Amino acid sequence: MSSSHEYAGYLFVHFKHEAADGEQIYFALSEGNHPLRFHDLNGGKPVLFSALGECGVRDPHIVRSPDGERFYMVATDLCLYTSLDWDRHQRRGSRSIMVWESRDLVDWGEGRLVEVAPPEAGNTWAPESVWDPEQEAYLVHWSSKLYDNVEHEGESYNRIMYATTRDFREFSKPRVWIDRGWATIDTTVICHEGLYYRFLKDERTRSGEAPNGKSVFCETADSLTAADWKLLAEGIGLGAISRGEGPLVYRSNTEDKWFLWLDEFTPERRYVPFETTDLAGGQWTPSKDFRLPKDPCHGVVLPVTAEEYERLSTAWGDRVRSNVSQGSLGR
Repeated sequence: MSSSHEYAGYLFVHFKHEAADGEQIYFALSEGNHPLRFHDLNGGKPVLFSALGECGVRDPHIVRSPDGERFYMVATDLCLYTSLDWDRHQRRGSRSIMVWESRDLVDWGEGRLVEVAPPEAGNTWAPESVWDPEQEAYLVHWSSKLYDNVEHEGESYNRIMYATTRDFREFSKPRVWIDRGWATIDTTVICHEGLYYRFLKDERTRSGEAPNGKSVFCETADSLTAADWKLLAEGIGLGAISRGEGPLVYRSNTEDKWFLWLDEFTPERRYVPFETTDLAGGQWTPSKDFRLPKDPCHGVVLPVTAEEYERLSTAWGDRVRSNVSQGSLGR
């Protein structure tokens, strides 16, 4: 899409907490062009299920193709509801991601598992996609622990990997994208005026050596594959929240404002939205007027056109529109 003013609303795609159907794909639609007020689609039930691999999907992300004709959704192949064995998931977990594609945001066809991580990887978490005009391909990134032995024994830490693709079927050889020498996960990227802003989580336990551990930081570069990224902000949101992960970021459809949601991942609270009118400044203020679905976990907010908004609402929104009119959803 060439202009943000062509958009008429927002689609929020996410999963929920570990439950029988929690780790599947959920959709929510904004109240018109309000950037922070959403209601569930499909009566609060999943719109897509995975019966492949681990039979659960988390951390969904959607990218719109440069020509606007197609959408690609990727997600983590992982189900914690059936197993909370974190050691197994990070040593011998899935090396594949789930992929769906659609032309209309409603018909997603059959999802497929695509192996993207190398044999030395123990896990493949939180994949996202961003179009890279320099390579004329999508840069798909995720986090993996890498091991130096076939048994995947010993210590390791999550670093950010990436591979490129043009069709989400054939992928290049995976490479390390971010390696700080300590664990990083949950990367998301937005571009503004030729500068890329990369948000990710410092996964270290908070300590004197890592005063902003378990929180999100941001760095910038003028190329996705730049060797050096400049630190812009760290410990984002701390004070308003106790910790944060799963960042998602998007621009307002109607004004020069950006929104950053951080998942506090506590029993009491999940996503907390922040906003700024100066993306380059690195300062984020907690948002006040927002309504999110119940228990939303790591996902993405995608601006949609009026035609797309109506199509989504028609396909899955009838039951929910009546709920919204009665004021039964809210925070």
